[in-house]
Amino acid sequence: MGFFSKLKEGLTKTRQGFVAKIENLVSGKKIDDELYEELEELLIQADVGVNTAIELVEDLRKAVKERKIEDSGELKNVLKELVADIMGSEEFKLKTVNKPTVIVVVGVNGAGKTTTIGKLANNFKQDGKNVLLAAGDTFRAAAIDQLEIWGNRVGCDVIKHQEGADPAAVVYDSLQAAKARESDILIIDTAGRLHTKVNLMEELKKIFRVISREMPDAPDEVLLVLDATTGQNAISQSKLFAQAAGVTGIVLTKLDGTAKGGVVIGIKSELNIPVKFIGVGEQIDDLKEFSPQDFVEALFEE
Repeated sequence: MGFFSKLKEGLTKTRQGFVAKIENLVSGKKIDDELYEELEELLIQADVGVNTAIELVEDLRKAVKERKIEDSGELKNVLKELVADIMGSEEFKLKTVNKPTVIVVVGVNGAGKTTTIGKLANNFKQDGKNVLLAAGDTFRAAAIDQLEIWGNRVGCDVIKHQEGADPAAVVYDSLQAAKARESDILIIDTAGRLHTKVNLMEELKKIFRVISREMPDAPDEVLLVLDATTGQNAISQSKLFAQAAGVTGIVLTKLDGTAKGGVVIGIKSELNIPVKFIGVGEQIDDLKEFSPQDFVEALFEE
């Protein structure tokens, strides 16, 4: 199965809860204030976000007026155009110019952070890159073990300390190892911080201080892993992590198991942090670079 087919299949629940409902709503209806209000409500339910939903309906009103649209059946296509405008056409690739390229991965527990690191490492290995992993989540022995399992599976070494060790020390050792071994890529795991835990956010800042001291141009990327099934919570998490960690890109996991895929539109509209990867399945090669145009096509396709 090609990735577009997989993406389309993965977005089935979102399409049913979003596009199909829009079609049912507008079918044979008169275009009036009541219809616009119902549309706005539907967009909010699809986890597009309140601000984005209001903006989309406002732009829809303008387009209908300017184009003198009277057939409500045309509204779906206009909405597709507006969503495509929000998403844009640019595909944001990872910056991998420096050697080693340092990628820090952040996010709350349960979002699929360690799995994402494993799949990302696999993508790099497939491209012939030499990859090193750093077990910077020292709070949970399970996190270190899980990263090692992925390391063995993909064929990457893992730099680790004991559970409870200082994460910044693990990061320091991994930077030295990456330089000594001439690694192409260093991917650093971090503890699954709840954004309310101030001390954990401070520790994240300490990690970044160590990185910039040892490698002034690093990190090259700070990827925030978000669970698509959490919908609007994903947007509030993004805002907090963006402040604390200078997030450069988002990895949205579990897009295949949720009706809340509309959150991708809200993230792009409200945060302007690019979604760089999406996960649409359990397989090792189910983490793919995000194409906004493919996303819009797969979401609105019959």
